[in-house]
Amino acid sequence: MFQGTTLITLDDKGRLALPKRARDEAAADGVIVAARHPDGCLVLYPPSAWAPKRDALLKLPFSARGFVRLVLGSAEELKVDRAGRVLIPAGLEREAALVGWGDHFELWDRARLTAAEAQAVAQTVEDLDFTF
Repeated sequence: MFQGTTLITLDDKGRLALPKRARDEAAADGVIVAARHPDGCLVLYPPSAWAPKRDALLKLPFSARGFVRLVLGSAEELKVDRAGRVLIPAGLEREAALVGWGDHFELWDRARLTAAEAQAVAQTVEDLDFTF
């Protein structure tokens, strides 16, 4: 299970060095699936967790074709090198964040994540009946 946020820096070639906790579980077979998410991040799935998501996307109605096109049209398997790095296929800034979401990670530009979190909290905090 993936949880927590790890602040990372992409190298000069745009590669992400997967943290050990992610590498051992997410890319155990040397591959991880990356796809665009409508919130503006990339999602990174182990192939075994991606397959049911892909199948569910393919079952969505025709009216969801734009969403399906965004996600499936951008999905690709990324090879993990011996050092645990993957070449990120999107134009992220060097300063990024890897956010655990249970069965996958979100990969965000750090500044964009900060803005998205502030907006989400401002929009929903009053609507939720939840306390820590």
